[in-house]
Amino acid sequence: MLLDRKIIIVTGASSGIGAAAARIFAAEGARLVLGARRGDLLADLVAEIAEKGGEAAFLAGDVENGAYAADLVALAETRFGGLDGAFNNAGMTGELGPVPDMTEENWHKVIAVNLTSGFHAARAQIPALRRRGAGSIVFTSTFVGHTVGLPGMAAYAAAKAGLIGMTQVLAAEHGAENIRVNALLPGGTMTPMAGEDAGFHDFVRGLHALKRMAEPAEIANAALFLLSDKASFVTGTAMLADGGNSISKL
Repeated sequence: MLLDRKIIIVTGASSGIGAAAARIFAAEGARLVLGARRGDLLADLVAEIAEKGGEAAFLAGDVENGAYAADLVALAETRFGGLDGAFNNAGMTGELGPVPDMTEENWHKVIAVNLTSGFHAARAQIPALRRRGAGSIVFTSTFVGHTVGLPGMAAYAAAKAGLIGMTQVLAAEHGAENIRVNALLPGGTMTPMAGEDAGFHDFVRGLHALKRMAEPAEIANAALFLLSDKASFVTGTAMLADGGNSISKL
C-alpha cells in the first residue's frame, strides 16, 4: 500500500476532493487526521473509514486560524505518534467579479482561506516532519492564475498562485531535511464548489482537452502519488492534473 502506516493530515476533508482523498489514503494504509469546518460530516467519514478497517481521527475547525493548524498536528502526534505528510486542500473561490467591484472583505477572506492557511499549515507541520526525519506536504492550488486568467477570479488566482511560490521556497528550504513540498493544480472538478449550473459545467468541460471535468477521486489520486514514496524525487513542483486545460484552445 502506497501510504502504509503513514500519518497524514487532510484538510477540506468533509466533501469533494478532500473526502475522496481521505477514502483513498485510508485504503492505501494511511492513518488520518481529518480537518474541516463541518464536524458532523467529518464524524461520518471517520466512521465510514473505521468500518472498512482504516484508522482516522478528526478535528473540526477553520484553517484561517493558525492555532487550528497546530491542533491538527498535535492530534496526529498524540493519537498516532507523529506526522508523515499533509494534504492541505481546504479552499474557497469567494465572490466572483472584477477587481474594481470587489470588496476588500472578500479579498482578505479569499487570501486568508487559500494562502495564509498554507502558511499556518507549513509553520505547524514542518517541525513535526523534522521530528520524523522526512515527510511530504501537498498544497491544492489551481490552473487559474497559472495557465489561464479567468475573469472574476482575481482574488482566488492571486491566493492560489501565491501557494505555488510558497511551495517552491519551502521545497528549497527543506529539501536537505528530506521534506518534499509540492503544489497540485486540478482542473475543473465535480465538487460542491463547482455549483449546480449545468450550463457552467458545459462551459468548463469545453476548456479541457479531455472535454470533461474531473471526478474528485482523480485529483485525490494525484495527491496520493505526491505524498507517496513513488514521488521520492519530486519536490517544488506545480503539478497539473488539469485534463489538458493548460494546452487546450478549442
